[in-house]
Amino acid sequence: MMTDEIPGDEPAGPPGGKVKKFMFVNRKAPYGTIYALEGLEVVLISAAFSQDVSMVFLDDGVYELVKGQQTKGIEIKNFSPTYRALDGYDVEKLYVERESLDARGLTEANLIVPVQVLSAMEMGELMQQQDVIIGF
Repeated sequence: MMTDEIPGDEPAGPPGGKVKKFMFVNRKAPYGTIYALEGLEVVLISAAFSQDVSMVFLDDGVYELVKGQQTKGIEIKNFSPTYRALDGYDVEKLYVERESLDARGLTEANLIVPVQVLSAMEMGELMQQQDVIIGF
C-alpha cells in the first residue's frame, strides 16, 4: 500500500517536540529604556518557534499598551501599534494586572489591544503554570 507520506516526516514543530509555556513580564515604561521594545521583539521571535507565548503587563509596563502614544517630542519611533500585530503571530494571551491599572488611573478602555485583567493573586497563580518566565 502506497501513501504520499514519508515515514518519519512529521509537521515542523518546536525543537525537542514539546511546546513550552513562555511568559514575558513587562514592568517598564515603553520609552526611556530598551526593555519594552526588546521584550516585544523577543515575544515575536518566540512565537515564530511555535511556543505557547503570553505577555503580562505590570507596574509601569501597563503604559506600553496605552492608546494614543505620541513620541515625536522625544524623537523615538512609536512602536505601540506593533502590539496589534501580535494576534497574527498567535500571541493572544495578554494579561494586565488590575492593581497596576488602578494605581495609574487607567482602565481597559485606555488600552490599544484587548487584554485579560487579573488581580495580583490571579496573576501569581497564572505564573505558577508557566515553564519559562522572562522579565523585561
